Amino acid sequence: MAAQTPPPVPTLRPLWFGGDHNPEQWPEETAVEDVDLMRRAGVTLVTVGVFAWSRLEPREGEYDFVWLDRVLDRLHGAGIRVALATPTASPPPWFSLAHPDALPVNADGTRLTHGSRDTYDVCAPAYRRASVRIVRALAERYAHHPALAMWHVHNEYGTWTYSEHGARAFRDWLRRRHDTLDALNRAWTTEFWGQRYTEWEQVLPPRATQYLANPAHVLDFRRFLSDEMLDHFLDQRDVLRAASPDVPVTTNLAFGDWVPVDPWRWAEHVDLVSVDDYPDRSGEAGDEQTAFAGDLARSWADRVRGDGRPWLLMEQAAGVVYSGGIIRPKAPGEIARHSLAHVARGSRGAMFFQWRASRGGAEQWYSGMVPHAGPDSRIFREVCELGDVLGRISETVGSDVVADAAVTWDPESWWAMNATTLPSKRVDYLEAVRQAHRVLWRSGRTVDFVRPDRELPRVPLLVVPSLYLVSERDAERLARYTENGGTLVVTYLSGIADPTGTVRTGGYPGMLRDLLGVRVEEHHPMAEGEKAGVDVGMVREEVTVWSEHVHLAGAETVAAYAGGPLDGSPAVTRRRYGAGEAWYVSAHLNDRGLGRVFTEAAGEGPFPEEGLDVVRRVGPQGAWVFLTNHGHRSLRIDPARLGLGPDAVDLVSKTPADGLLLPGGGVAVLRGHPVDN
Repeated sequence: MAAQTPPPVPTLRPLWFGGDHNPEQWPEETAVEDVDLMRRAGVTLVTVGVFAWSRLEPREGEYDFVWLDRVLDRLHGAGIRVALATPTASPPPWFSLAHPDALPVNADGTRLTHGSRDTYDVCAPAYRRASVRIVRALAERYAHHPALAMWHVHNEYGTWTYSEHGARAFRDWLRRRHDTLDALNRAWTTEFWGQRYTEWEQVLPPRATQYLANPAHVLDFRRFLSDEMLDHFLDQRDVLRAASPDVPVTTNLAFGDWVPVDPWRWAEHVDLVSVDDYPDRSGEAGDEQTAFAGDLARSWADRVRGDGRPWLLMEQAAGVVYSGGIIRPKAPGEIARHSLAHVARGSRGAMFFQWRASRGGAEQWYSGMVPHAGPDSRIFREVCELGDVLGRISETVGSDVVADAAVTWDPESWWAMNATTLPSKRVDYLEAVRQAHRVLWRSGRTVDFVRPDRELPRVPLLVVPSLYLVSERDAERLARYTENGGTLVVTYLSGIADPTGTVRTGGYPGMLRDLLGVRVEEHHPMAEGEKAGVDVGMVREEVTVWSEHVHLAGAETVAAYAGGPLDGSPAVTRRRYGAGEAWYVSAHLNDRGLGRVFTEAAGEGPFPEEGLDVVRRVGPQGAWVFLTNHGHRSLRIDPARLGLGPDAVDLVSKTPADGLLLPGGGVAVLRGHPVDN
């Protein structure tokens, strides 16, 4: 991995607004019209060149920058800044023909062919050399162009490969991580099924095999892929930073199980965390997904370095939702609601894929700020309205988001729980984390995500959902948080294994037994359609998917199982620990049941009105409250309850906030002086 150098803290124009601009797909007159439409919409930033490698370098070592010169000059003349992309996510056809060994290889050994994007093997030396070459050419030409606002490296890192190049790089990575083969064999428990390695050359990527793969092998491979792609990013970042040290460098992080990237590690190396967010639901479910993504991105930026790293929503769908193979239009006002939900959570703006919807190609039916219908359309009118609103609220840039709860987020536990060897295929780490966030969000809480391998924040409530991998130091941090007065809620399948994925013996939840005061003797996973109950307070809540046989070892029972083989045994427990409390939830409860546990543990959420999203921001110049009414009925807003004085105003409607009636689907950004409630 390239040597780390402290990145500059970028100076960003407040609240960027725009999207991917692909003028190479259109005739010149359309590109000229686009700039006029951008000015009408209030666009301040566009991304250029993401997939333009074949246009920029039509033949090896031969460059064509004339068209890109015109694009950047035209945008600069209109006062629009540029996030100039390096096009390495889409190598040109000539490269794949000249270097077939640089094409990705599937787990079954099939080498893929050119014909889409991401047709590269990130471990192939020829690809790495070609990437640096095109990036250096771009840097030499555009490092000092007045339109340049930031460098946008690659696009959505996440392409896997199981090639021979990958095998060699994987072995090198394993040597650095484990040092010796004996250490590797211990970490992977290779004595099981006679997999013990006696030479490094015997170690391969986890390719398709006869039966079940070794889960520790698979986990390390995902870690390796994250680091190898990070190295590819760093190769480019270092070239760009040397050419223009004051221009921030970023890459847009994608989200999904197909992405073997650990954003916590990557956030240490980018100047600006940027993310893509594509909810696949509409209505409240889509709103929750949006809040989840925004809280994650802010946390990746803020919690890694502790120096207020900024972040940016780099991509979202302009006017549609992609769900289950169907592309549906977003509801009226949803473009603004989703965008402002991210801005509320700290995004330095709202960007889209893409500016103008493509007429052809694989994504011709994906959305655009200018749809196929053109500027005379609902989507473009809503885009223009959003640009106007973002201009009115730019004063919020630089203020801090106030969180009142936290949730642990650990990609490596997610990867480990995807193993085919767990007691149930129905357990889902991502859903466990989403549920914890969703329940907190519905209670009006603003959530920080935290990495378990760093010091934990001083929030009153910390939820630890299914944290499968726990080191001794992780357990010590959780204990210290609780001992110092925090309320800790840990859910099932936490503390089970060490960081190699090896199960801790002596009873579950492993490293967390003493802290929680429980010992789980047996897991009782539940089949599809199987249900049980848990009596939480005076209400019986439904249990599905997972339950456990819990023994008390210092904790007390808060809720017991009702019905089934665990009837009467502890389901939810509590233990006083120092000045705080450690709770354990051994069952997969429904949302209402988990919400009742949170209320029992930490009290009612601050703003439990159904459908109202409240995010508070504070800064040297005052306080702001972002409000989004995700429901259908109008809500009367009381600034005093939100901690604002009587002089508060709504920046969106430009009216006094006292007595404001926020309609269903409406948004407001209140500014005022903070007061004690």
